[in-house]
Amino acid sequence: MDKLRMIGGVPLVGEVKIAGAKNAALPILCACLLTDQPITLRNVPDLQDVRTMIKILQEMGVQVSFPDATDHHHLVLNAANIKSSEATYEMVKTMRASILVLGPLLARMHSAKVSLPGGCAIGARPVDQHIKGLKAMGATIHIKGGYIEAQTTASVGRLQGASILTDMITVTGTENLLMAATLASGTTILENAAREPEVGDLAELLVKMGAKITGIGSDRLVIEGVEKLHSAEHAVIADRIEAGTFLCAVAAVGGEILVKDCRPDTLDAVIVKLKEVGLEMEVGPDWIKASMRGRPKAVSFRTSEYPAFPTDMQAQLMAVNAVAIGNSTITETIFENRFMHVQELNRLGADIAIEGNTAIAQGVEKLSGAIVMATDLRASASLVIAGLAALGETQVDRIYHLDRGYDRMEQKLTLLGANIERVK
Repeated sequence: MDKLRMIGGVPLVGEVKIAGAKNAALPILCACLLTDQPITLRNVPDLQDVRTMIKILQEMGVQVSFPDATDHHHLVLNAANIKSSEATYEMVKTMRASILVLGPLLARMHSAKVSLPGGCAIGARPVDQHIKGLKAMGATIHIKGGYIEAQTTASVGRLQGASILTDMITVTGTENLLMAATLASGTTILENAAREPEVGDLAELLVKMGAKITGIGSDRLVIEGVEKLHSAEHAVIADRIEAGTFLCAVAAVGGEILVKDCRPDTLDAVIVKLKEVGLEMEVGPDWIKASMRGRPKAVSFRTSEYPAFPTDMQAQLMAVNAVAIGNSTITETIFENRFMHVQELNRLGADIAIEGNTAIAQGVEKLSGAIVMATDLRASASLVIAGLAALGETQVDRIYHLDRGYDRMEQKLTLLGANIERVK
């Protein structure tokens, strides 16, 4: 099992290029199931989760090709010959996002059998809102033996447009129902829809494929179903979480970096907090120049749905607060079990206590290197940031979590001058 080993205390200097967003790429890959014509994608991140999703699609009969064998960020998917509408437990157990095949399979193939998903242990993340919405569109759904078995009514065939109000804001739920609605008969209205940029990126691809969607970027999506979708080309949006992670790294460690090929307009809440930390930033249309001198200042924040501060940046900014001047409170409102990195940060010398869904951090002047263990994707990133800021050697175990969401993070950090290496 791979590990990351680093010697901290080295300021970061240089340029870093941001990859395509994992959270946009996964639903976009599933969108190929909606048509029998090829979908060409660019700027797809080369991540473990993406590879897993590609394998799930290939098991179903989707042909996946790479026009340039040396470029795994550019691929073509062809779902003309779907041989199976089942996503097996063996493939699904490592990744919750695999639930995203349910909506498109049901819409086009009129049946689907998808294993209840696995993934990071950061909270329950139930799929009940997906099921509620699909039932409202006329699907018959049963859960048997750990599988969601769904089909459309034989007498009707297609899913039917419906007005759906989810009980909570759910990103994957919005994406699943959005894809299903594109091929439904009639008009579907999704109220309380997630507004995340990744949802909007999926919607933009669907429109290119011939879908009729209005309200993109809002919490009310209106989809007029069509009988057939067609081929399209699309470049995946830049990963705002990766960009935010590198900004947090320079805020904690110091130095000056240029973050390239990013989308600053999707990072407003993160940029506001990092400016409060003391990170100096110059922002362009697709780049951010960031510099940090001296210790950061502690900032309190609360996670919430977009456009508020993202839960996927909570652990990284907590690592900054660990070495900041002053006290801070971090309140997590999205996932009930997303503070597992706290005890590992404390192993490095941080002073953080947990009270319910709030973490209270007393900044310390210096962290000290230690062996720590990653518990989930974003926790991994926070431990890398803390390790880069710590004195001495830090070793982060179980970095397969990190590989699920960051495209060669250690290589990018090395180009910024960090003393970090992957240990097999």
